[in-house]
Amino acid sequence: METRRLGRLEHHSSVLIYGAAALGGVDQDRADASIQEALDAGVNHFDVAADYGDAELRLGPRMPEIRDRIFLATKTGRRTYDEAWAEINRSLERLRTDHLDLIQMHAVCDLENLDLVTGKGGSLEAAIRAKEEGMVSAIGITGHTAEAPSVHREGLRRFDFDSVLTPLNYKLSTDPRYADDYAALVEAVQASDAALMTIKMISRRNWQDGEEKTYDTWYRPFDEQRYVTAATAWLLNGHPEITGLATAGETRLLRQMVQAEKDRAGLSPEDAAAILDEVRDYQSPFVDIPI
Repeated sequence: METRRLGRLEHHSSVLIYGAAALGGVDQDRADASIQEALDAGVNHFDVAADYGDAELRLGPRMPEIRDRIFLATKTGRRTYDEAWAEINRSLERLRTDHLDLIQMHAVCDLENLDLVTGKGGSLEAAIRAKEEGMVSAIGITGHTAEAPSVHREGLRRFDFDSVLTPLNYKLSTDPRYADDYAALVEAVQASDAALMTIKMISRRNWQDGEEKTYDTWYRPFDEQRYVTAATAWLLNGHPEITGLATAGETRLLRQMVQAEKDRAGLSPEDAAAILDEVRDYQSPFVDIPI
């Protein structure tokens, strides 16, 4: 699996980042099997969050064995210093480690939340303390709405975040305003040599009212290999600025994403886009639940 430099953090991360939201509602056996599947495929970067149900608890039992083999990132969605400090410590306990490679300010999707995070007594102060005390190595910011790129650019102006996790897929790129906001974010990220990671790569559309949710994702994903491969090729082959993309929050989709990473080499971004244009209900959803 290809690896890319994780900005100034200098870790060479697998381009597929294990999205541990997939572990939030599964038992330990299923979690162990999925984690091993990722490791066997060459995934060396795992991304979880305190808000992902039991995901940290499912990942924790593997830490004594794999901690020195992976880049470990989690997130706090709390907005005050006290709440975030308590949650960071709780995450360390749940993950059975004394050190995180990255703590991220979770679901910072609008300026109101950015003000809370970066203001006096906000959660960023707790992350800074954790870094100063050697509990974490780096601090990042994440978000998942149409406003995320512009909010994250403003976040980089206020604080020198080490990483940004923001949405991008082909459908989003066809929205001129979103494309402009994303381009401006890329410029800011590159100026600071931060890492840029993305989410929602294989999102297809929101679940419709009354539709059976056949996956644990908050959106209906692409699940046909042709489209999963096209979405992966469009993103990774056409965007060298991206250090990695988070896999979908569903263990059953990991194998297809790994296969797509293997097969994408022969597919140009333009050809990948043409394949994705075949899908009439491709709507690139945004949801209110952090992912």
